[in-house]
Amino acid sequence: MPHPARHSANSTGPDRLLLPRYWRRIVQSALSRANIMINGDRPWDMQVKDERIFRRVVLYGSLGLGESYMDGDWDARQLDEFFFRLLHARIHQHWFDIVKQLQRLQTILFNRQALSRAFQVGKKHYDMDDDFFRAMLGERMVYTCAYWKNADNLDEAQEQKLDLVCRKLKLRPDQTVLDIGCGWGSFARFAAENYGARVTGITISKSQAEYAREMCKDLPVEIRLQDYRLVDDQFDHIVSLGMFEHVGRKNYRQFMEVARRCLKDDEGIFLLHTIGKEDTSQHTDPWIGKYIFPNGEIPALQYLIQSCDDLFVLEDLHNFGADYDKTLMSWYSNFNTNWEKFKPDYGQHFYRMWKYYLNCCAGAFRSRNLQLWQLVLTREGLLSGYQRPSM
Repeated sequence: MPHPARHSANSTGPDRLLLPRYWRRIVQSALSRANIMINGDRPWDMQVKDERIFRRVVLYGSLGLGESYMDGDWDARQLDEFFFRLLHARIHQHWFDIVKQLQRLQTILFNRQALSRAFQVGKKHYDMDDDFFRAMLGERMVYTCAYWKNADNLDEAQEQKLDLVCRKLKLRPDQTVLDIGCGWGSFARFAAENYGARVTGITISKSQAEYAREMCKDLPVEIRLQDYRLVDDQFDHIVSLGMFEHVGRKNYRQFMEVARRCLKDDEGIFLLHTIGKEDTSQHTDPWIGKYIFPNGEIPALQYLIQSCDDLFVLEDLHNFGADYDKTLMSWYSNFNTNWEKFKPDYGQHFYRMWKYYLNCCAGAFRSRNLQLWQLVLTREGLLSGYQRPSM
């Protein structure tokens, strides 16, 4: 397939008239491999409202696709299924575009998750209106994958996940726990209320810290506005739920070194809960990086395990990535149900952005392009071995 850059943007005559058809053919050819049609009648087919979308997608890939959706240039009745088919066909792995290549170069040359940039994602994403997140996430405000094995609804599934984490830690009353990336305090509150733990939570979001302190004000919980690199206390156990995606490969080793120095010897357990992927590319989806999670990077298992060398023993690895699809679709349902009361403040452009975010992520987990891992790590290995609790 010829590359579009070979066609001059300044060409005249018949060549210039044919160029829009050329963009469309490239996109249609790619979509057909995913059983997606342009202006077809199935729920996952792409409905095009502005033909300029094709040039944006060919040149700018994921970023062009997402921005043109936000602008209303295309739609699909069932957006989650559109992305499931697109990602299941692995078209993105072979798509060459300028933005993705520049991002890869930036990741190689710079530390996008350096301490000086640590609070950017907090200001961009997590410092949004707490009421908005509560309407989407539910009363416990858990912004990580739920565990659905024996649950009938989102709240039950999130409570099951929090309880599973506590049981994997073998948590006992009065034990201390460091919660790296504590969010709005959901785990800290659950562990303190149900297991009698004393929890120290850290977050890089001022809004989250304020909310978590209020949520946990009558419990043995301390909430700090602090980057993980600056923690130097010791704890019986450590947990990190959905924060490692903000660490970046250049900092994996330092993250693990901090965790090791903060974890007590003997029976101390570190549970790491993170989104992951099989491929080892370092780039983040350009649209997600620009509009949702700046400086994010989904870890590959190979690099995650390498970062533990001589620091931790991997006691257990649990993958329940398929549960994230159901979690995201539940968040999307809540978001849609509550949208009217937030519409005056956020507007239609934000609505399409958030809808795109939740549905494309659901499609990524449904296609198993993304995974959800829980790693149980100990400093020297438990002498009696580690038994995963019944699930």
